[in-house]
Amino acid sequence: QVQPVESGGGLVQAGESLRLTCTASRLTFDGRAMGWFRQVTGKEREGISCTTSSGGRTFYADSVKGRFTISRDNAENTVYLQMNNLEPEDTAMYYCAAAQSMIDWIRGPDYWGPGAQVTVSS
Repeated sequence: QVQPVESGGGLVQAGESLRLTCTASRLTFDGRAMGWFRQVTGKEREGISCTTSSGGRTFYADSVKGRFTISRDNAENTVYLQMNNLEPEDTAMYYCAAAQSMIDWIRGPDYWGPGAQVTVSS
């Protein structure tokens, strides 16, 4: 399995939290920047958070900064997105994506997961 796989999406109320999990094969995960995009139907996909292969550097879009936290467990080939204080505007399909570096991730990842829906009700 080369494609990452997301889990943990669901329906929550505004102000609540969710944690997304992305698991990938060692081939896809090792030495790669990993991160999360999201897309609302009819809108462009937005890169919201990324971490380098070591986890030493992270990126957050302004729209999620201070509310979302990305982390990774390299022993388990897994990356997480902890989402706190969710807002209805966070409703979207969330995609896990992998790239050779953070710059490459921003330009366009190599691997994409199928997505996990997050719905936040007001």
